[in-house]
Amino acid sequence: MVVREGLIQLLLREGFEVVAEVSTGRDAVESARKLSPDVAVLDVSMPLLNGIDAARAIRVVSPHTKSVILTIHTEEQYVLSALRAGIEGYVVKMQAGSDLVDAIRTVLRGDLYLSPRISAIAMKATKADCAVDCDFLTLRERQILQLIAEGSSNKQISRQLDVSIKTVESHRGNLMKKLDIHETAGLVRHAIKIGLIQP
Repeated sequence: MVVREGLIQLLLREGFEVVAEVSTGRDAVESARKLSPDVAVLDVSMPLLNGIDAARAIRVVSPHTKSVILTIHTEEQYVLSALRAGIEGYVVKMQAGSDLVDAIRTVLRGDLYLSPRISAIAMKATKADCAVDCDFLTLRERQILQLIAEGSSNKQISRQLDVSIKTVESHRGNLMKKLDIHETAGLVRHAIKIGLIQP
């Protein structure tokens, strides 16, 4: 919260208008749908919907909004997932101050911005095959997998996503079949492995 306040003050000082401040990925998507901002700054580790999947959803509800990931995570799986999701900027929190301002200005010009450390990771990752790939899961399946891993019951997921329990059960069954995982603990381990939640 303190970090967020500091970043908001920095952006205001740099002449940017901050139109919304949210704490969950789902709220970020809803705010983007209502406000259609030029840029959405998202953290990988957001509850209910992680920042990378929020970026995917924002592209659908507000196509002109650019997404910038601001995170402590520099692991290859996060970087590749973010790039596959179509993010336009990836900033490491340790370099947040000037990097975030540069990132926003860069993506507003239509260019991709990666913190220097992230750029090196992305180059290395594209040369090697990444073992972690969950692009074959739909956005809804990824949402449900994250919520299961966060400890939500089918009933809670149905309320959070505004779908029937039967629909949740169906998605859960599809997930287990696709991933060849047949118990909740295995789903949680897979969600951690692909970066949907932190261990």
